[in-house]
Amino acid sequence: MSIELNQQLQQTLQVRVTPKQIAANAILAMSSVQLTEAIAAELDDNPALEMIEESTCPICGSYITGTHCTECLPKGAAGSAPESTDAGPVGEGIAREDTDELDPIARAEAEFTLSEHLIWNLRAILPSRLRPVAEYIVGALDESGFLTETDAAIAEATGFAVEDVTAVADALRGIEPIGVGSRNVRESLLTQVDFLAEQNDVVVPAIVRTVIADHLNDLGERRFAQIAGVIGCRAEEVVEAWEFIKANLHPYPAAAFGAPSGGARRPFLRPDVLIRVVDGQIEVEVVESRRFSLRVDATYARLSAGLRSAEASEADRQHVREFVGRARFFIDNVNRRRATLQRIAECLVDRQREYLLHGVQHLVPLTRAEVGSVTGMHESTVSRATADKFVMLPSGEVVPFGHFFTASLGVKDQIKHLVEAEEPTKPYSDQEIAELLAAEGVAIARRTVAKYRDELHLLPARLRRR
Repeated sequence: MSIELNQQLQQTLQVRVTPKQIAANAILAMSSVQLTEAIAAELDDNPALEMIEESTCPICGSYITGTHCTECLPKGAAGSAPESTDAGPVGEGIAREDTDELDPIARAEAEFTLSEHLIWNLRAILPSRLRPVAEYIVGALDESGFLTETDAAIAEATGFAVEDVTAVADALRGIEPIGVGSRNVRESLLTQVDFLAEQNDVVVPAIVRTVIADHLNDLGERRFAQIAGVIGCRAEEVVEAWEFIKANLHPYPAAAFGAPSGGARRPFLRPDVLIRVVDGQIEVEVVESRRFSLRVDATYARLSAGLRSAEASEADRQHVREFVGRARFFIDNVNRRRATLQRIAECLVDRQREYLLHGVQHLVPLTRAEVGSVTGMHESTVSRATADKFVMLPSGEVVPFGHFFTASLGVKDQIKHLVEAEEPTKPYSDQEIAELLAAEGVAIARRTVAKYRDELHLLPARLRRR
């Protein structure tokens, strides 16, 4: 037996991710705000990159020649606002005569997100050294306005003392909407009660705090007599406390943002893609293509063209090559992001045309893999491109890209309408809702109805009865 060593050549195919692809994927995954920050950082670092900004609406990207844009106002919001955005070419008729209903100051207020509102107020009341803690805490809030991390974890992440974190969290809970930054519903309600108790024009029932602190679950089950027996009061007093809580407190503080009169308003979202009906046709446009354009600085472009000149030193050539190449690389990645979003949005418009024209009831099942197959992209590319990005629909509503892939939205909308139309004394049970949907051709199990009802923040039938 002998052992032999030999060498041979063999061809193989390997998939390798290049640095260019990594950078392109990173820019593709950025939200509109993150892209703006990345462009600002690149402009600071690269003298060969130049940005040409347009005078556009910060919301919808429409070209502005006056003081404000009416294209992105909700329909019917003002007497002079157009009933639809398809009255003419994009950008036409945007500057209009100012009216009382189109107050730019009120419009600016509506554009303030909850996060911006909280950061602005915290900066005004906290020492400048605690601003990093404030920004971290605001970033840790969930969609309901609750703080998802402990003070100790925040202190470790930011490098500040726990006492500093506690001070910032306490200050946050005192900012409108009161209770934001609480850890749970009970803490949020108690914070709001303490705030109202300090107001001279609000009479807080004596047992409200005790009911929230010790009997919140029983209150949700409407066990008024049981609560009264434990506290040692009349059941009518518990009912009074319950009515006060319903009328004056928000269990989820973020829902109260911008809605002091009781109506919840969605925080302002900046769309990445506009979908509009123009002359009966649905048009798609990536907003960044209106707001700015990137190019190589004219001076550096001229120097790059003359690099072979004998007057240029090797150091100068290296400097120009490095920054011009970097600028072109960055511009190419931003343009690829725009093109990818455009192709995906056009595919969504083609598949969800009825939804865009007639509402959520016409939403058809669609997956990211299907969109990838149509556009020639991988499913992960579609997912990366649509994550944390928003679309302005022809109705003026701004929704996440994920809405186009959520077939249950139509069923949820039907459940919501059924609950809103039910008799207060005879609310529908989950089984009855399932049967009503089945009669309309929607086959759905009772447990699925219960799941969707919870996601819609609708109470079960026994708690909806009035």
